Amino acid sequence: MVGDPNATVPTTTKWSSILMADETLYDRLGGIYAIAGAVDVLVDRLFANVSVNANPAVHAHHGDPANAAGYKFLVTAWSVEAAGGPKCYPGLDMSKAHETMEITPEQFDAVKLEIASTLNFLGVPAQEHSEFVDIIESYRPQVVTKAAA
Repeated sequence: MVGDPNATVPTTTKWSSILMADETLYDRLGGIYAIAGAVDVLVDRLFANVSVNANPAVHAHHGDPANAAGYKFLVTAWSVEAAGGPKCYPGLDMSKAHETMEITPEQFDAVKLEIASTLNFLGVPAQEHSEFVDIIESYRPQVVTKAAA
């Protein structure tokens, strides 16, 4: 009977393995709070990264500390969705967001390295680290708009 307080769960059910199998990367990363915390660290690092900011279009955005809060919000929302969490990203798709920025493969790699370094710094487990970096890499064709320098 549904809602029966005396009902028992069969002892043969392995709930932990069922739950683990159904968990998204979003869940395994710790959900919204953990992702927001990681993005907070990441964006501070990106805004200070000389290689990333060598691109004038990127620096025009990252060079203004007033943009940090909004950028953190957008990157958090994008990361939540990309990792399989709730749909909450209100920004442009990656192609549109980067179309005038003339991002080179080297600049993309610098951001990807900063993301990987941040995940390492925060102690993200290897499996989740690898999955998230693979997601980032899958966006390379949408973000890189200029040939190698």
